Amino acid sequence: MTLYAIIFYVLAAVIVVTTGLAITRRNLVHVVVYLVFSFFGSAMLFYLFGAPLLAVLEVIIYAGAIMILFLFIIMMVKTETFEERLFPFRQWLPVALIGVVYLVIGALIVSSAPGNQVMLKIALARPEAFGEYLFQRHWLAIEIISLLLLVALVGALYLGRKKAEDDI
Repeated sequence: MTLYAIIFYVLAAVIVVTTGLAITRRNLVHVVVYLVFSFFGSAMLFYLFGAPLLAVLEVIIYAGAIMILFLFIIMMVKTETFEERLFPFRQWLPVALIGVVYLVIGALIVSSAPGNQVMLKIALARPEAFGEYLFQRHWLAIEIISLLLLVALVGALYLGRKKAEDDI
């Protein structure tokens, strides 16, 4: 096993564990922190795969901007805090069974693939080529996503202000 394979499996395990922790927490601030760790792991995977621009975009956009937006929404909506605990076992059972099925299917696919021993060539995504592709072909989708994030922020402001007026 090469060093890159070891790094890949360690990063994949960290991403899966931190995402799993984010899903199972009830404290929303802890969820954001775990998702930030998951996004940093994803950025390291992008860098490992030869896409440094995607790695930087992952950190700037997801770990930075979107998680800060989520923190603002959490603070403005002022949800009641629940005690930090896992969900009941009856809710975990179907998820665990489906997860085991996916793991078995994934292991079978990876182990039975005819080219699983072939080393892949390193691909390098040039930032200028990626930027041209993204903003020439998908500019409308980028604008729609930014508009949706703006609407979510305005909605959180409205919900936060509405609760403050009710308390008076």
